[in-house]
Amino acid sequence: MTRTNSLRLRALGAASALALAFSGTAHAQDTLKIGVPTAMSGTYADLGNQAKRAVEFAVAEANAKGGVAGHKVEIKILDTEAKPDLARKQSERLALEGYKVLTGIIASGEALAIAPMLDRWDALYVATVTKSDKITGDSCVRRAFRVNHQDAQDAAVVKPWLAGRKEQKWAVIGMDGAWGRGSGAGFKEAAAAHGKTVVAELYPPLGATDYAAYIQQIKASGAEGLWVALAGRDAVSFATQARQFGLLDSVFTAGVSFVTDNTVQAMGETAKGIHGIINYSSTLDTPENRSFAAAWAKHFNGDQPSNFEGETYLGMQVIFQAVEKARSVKPIDIARAMSGGSFDTILGRLAFRPEDNQLVLPNYFGHVAEAGGKLRPVVTMSFPADQATPPPSGACKLAKL
Repeated sequence: MTRTNSLRLRALGAASALALAFSGTAHAQDTLKIGVPTAMSGTYADLGNQAKRAVEFAVAEANAKGGVAGHKVEIKILDTEAKPDLARKQSERLALEGYKVLTGIIASGEALAIAPMLDRWDALYVATVTKSDKITGDSCVRRAFRVNHQDAQDAAVVKPWLAGRKEQKWAVIGMDGAWGRGSGAGFKEAAAAHGKTVVAELYPPLGATDYAAYIQQIKASGAEGLWVALAGRDAVSFATQARQFGLLDSVFTAGVSFVTDNTVQAMGETAKGIHGIINYSSTLDTPENRSFAAAWAKHFNGDQPSNFEGETYLGMQVIFQAVEKARSVKPIDIARAMSGGSFDTILGRLAFRPEDNQLVLPNYFGHVAEAGGKLRPVVTMSFPADQATPPPSGACKLAKL
């Protein structure tokens, strides 16, 4: 080899190394864009605003530390009004604008509407609020993951709780949708396992304002206990009217998403004594949760994170750690890092089941009582993850990532 050729090769090698260095820098500087299609108006507006606060808090926290694995984090929020068709439209708009990591959806029907489109959009969806079993069941897709509790996980803790209840006849009222009916079905199965009877099942439409007819049907059914699967404005409206008609004084009442922090605050004294599933509480005693609750209180003038804020923050923790593991902000790479992976969260180290992309979680039960000078959901029963999460149903058939 001539000296000239040798020098030329060295120059080419140096240029290649420089190009690779710039390429790596550019890659590290790619922005992690997170889209938040959520309910900013309508019946679930309060829930959507809770999801929004949690996402914004997590992003500000990450960016203050230099981003996620060197990636700045940006978010864009669009209102879905909790309507499936609008959720699909807004999610597509976000994905086309580059916000391909989607989270914050409130209603299960919305999640079921966008899931089939994720591959086409080259997007990823992380559920933090939606509960329908179908999302990680027969409607599962490889790019959808759930970090919050599905209906089956809630039903798993209802069974041991019901064993200690004396009421034999129960009524169910839930929103007329995938979540409400799924919760009702889960409660009915749990009741049957203990020889209890569901004597009435009622499913008012989302956004109902007059519950008088439903309340009368519950009273006429002879139910001794009532299971409620209503959230947001629906929960407040029903509880207020049920108290006015004397239903809460004559029928033992419990539910899911019915005694969350913000709902209890809106209900006031009406909520006192109501029992229910508590999926997350700022009082949960893990080092990670204590640290999170303290940072949240400092940022929000002493307020504590609510149920949906805690769950959504947990989802952001998982997304950020998956980006770090993947060393990429591409949705398919993040999905591969999530599949079957374990993550450090405010509830401890938790893992996704590879069979259905459901996070295996602990769960809690409690009631509304005075605590720290105000009414709030108070945990009275705790269930470890292995007890609170039943095995996969087998309905999910995931395509390979």
